[in-house]
Amino acid sequence: MSQDTTQLSRDLRKEAARLGFAAIGFSTPMPQQLAIDRLKAMINEKRHGEMSYMAEHLENRSDPTLLLPGLKTVISAAISYNNHVEYRACQPKISKYALIADYHTVVRRKLELLFEKLKTLTPEPINGLITVDSAPLLEKTWAEHAHIGKPGKNTLLIIPSAGSQVFLGELLIDFEIIDSKPPLPNLCGSCNLCIESCPTGALTGPGRIDASRCISYLTGELKREFSEEERSMIGEWMFGCDLCMDVCPHNRQSSIKANDSFALKEELAEITTEQILNLTGSGFRKLFYGTPLFRIGLRRLKRNAKAVAENIRQAAANRDVK
Repeated sequence: MSQDTTQLSRDLRKEAARLGFAAIGFSTPMPQQLAIDRLKAMINEKRHGEMSYMAEHLENRSDPTLLLPGLKTVISAAISYNNHVEYRACQPKISKYALIADYHTVVRRKLELLFEKLKTLTPEPINGLITVDSAPLLEKTWAEHAHIGKPGKNTLLIIPSAGSQVFLGELLIDFEIIDSKPPLPNLCGSCNLCIESCPTGALTGPGRIDASRCISYLTGELKREFSEEERSMIGEWMFGCDLCMDVCPHNRQSSIKANDSFALKEELAEITTEQILNLTGSGFRKLFYGTPLFRIGLRRLKRNAKAVAENIRQAAANRDVK
């Protein structure tokens, strides 16, 4: 490894920290057959629910050089959104990541600034592609390959000192950066809190998920109306679910908290099902535009709110009976 490359990686890490990233790492494109095999197994076993897009573009997922000709380095970056949220009993819940500014916009802008800095550090022109959950790329695999994180038993990537409540983004470049950061060990050990805390049994084993039973999938990805079982499964979660992350010691003990760009929108944290059910199109846009929740639209949000309201009503009725 050349001294120039060593200094370059150090300079980029320094700039990434200034921009608010919890970690960045560098990996050389190579076949990731194990990850593709796992993805194919999930699809063959129908554990991807109705997310048909997961079965598409497998060739691009397995070979990121198809996304950028001449690709030599995948730069993986992670940024924390680990805010503290207090939920009241019998209150509709929205996942932390949807109570803040849309991460796609925030992370992309920060990666653009990182790319501009990189261009000033190299003597030759560099071509690049920025992707934030917007291309058929094995994000967690490349982040692990860059040695910035390790998948936990809930399948989410754990970043040391930051936990798993992070957003990932990538900068693909046609310039080689070689880094000697050592691989991370297993970060879960004998802990099974995430699996034990999943109320729907979506986590069927360490590193294995049935998305069709995941509350985040049901409230954010499923486009049709709920079945009766699906309606009861979401409980009080109106969008997303944080249960498997909230119990994780890496999140509870993280020293890196939410980046300043992800300040909580308190008016969303305290919203009621009644408010949602009475929303008009313009009211929905005013409240949720610029947040991750905006992408599911008002119809599905009302579907979720109606289900949550019924679940809260039934829970209250059951308590009265007792």
